[in-house]
Amino acid sequence: MANLRFFTDSPLALNADIQLSESAAAHATRALRLNVGDNAIIFNGDGFDYACTLTSVKKNTVTATITGAKAISNESPLDITLLQGISSGDRMDFTIQKAVELGVKRIQPINSQRSVVKLTQDRAEKRIEHWQNVAISACEQSGRAFVPKVLPPLSLENWLSQNPYNNTLRILLNPVGAKRLNEIPKPASTIELLIGAEGGLSQGEIDLASSQNFQSIVLGPRILRTETAPLTAISVMQALWGDF
Repeated sequence: MANLRFFTDSPLALNADIQLSESAAAHATRALRLNVGDNAIIFNGDGFDYACTLTSVKKNTVTATITGAKAISNESPLDITLLQGISSGDRMDFTIQKAVELGVKRIQPINSQRSVVKLTQDRAEKRIEHWQNVAISACEQSGRAFVPKVLPPLSLENWLSQNPYNNTLRILLNPVGAKRLNEIPKPASTIELLIGAEGGLSQGEIDLASSQNFQSIVLGPRILRTETAPLTAISVMQALWGDF
């Protein structure tokens, strides 16, 4: 059975015994029906895959022994930060999942003026935990051994005040953008990609971003949904400048 990878937030070392998280144990026993003696991969975001053998399998508890470690070198050469307007329903989950699969390094949810979802502090903390788990699951599936961080939501204004321009390539998707991505030279540093929520960015947010060195880019003659636009843009970037 291929691609049996489980995340843990515990330190990992050769010959160490590790207990899988409750959710990973449930998946291993109920969905995959693993047994003592089966092999799997455990990772904790340090850039290594750790081969392991299951030594104890119970209903809600699975223990494994680390038998080997291998450095993983499948990270994208592009350092992409996705600034994503918070969308409703499953759209945000889908966007985070696929963006991680496509190689983004970090995800900054943006409380944009036209976001349908308005998060209180308590709800925001729960959503951050949920979104981080979505990112972890995407790493398990895609083979990434580094886990992108999902940051606490901020307004665009607050994010810009905390992240002054520092020679990064800042891109704003805008249906009336003046450039295409293939007109931009390969970046030498971090890429910051800004995407609006369902209603797009307000004109005030576009003007604010533009004043802070964001370039307006158009992806084509059709207007893309909030969950389609970032994935299309990241894919094009990977094809132009990355490892596609």
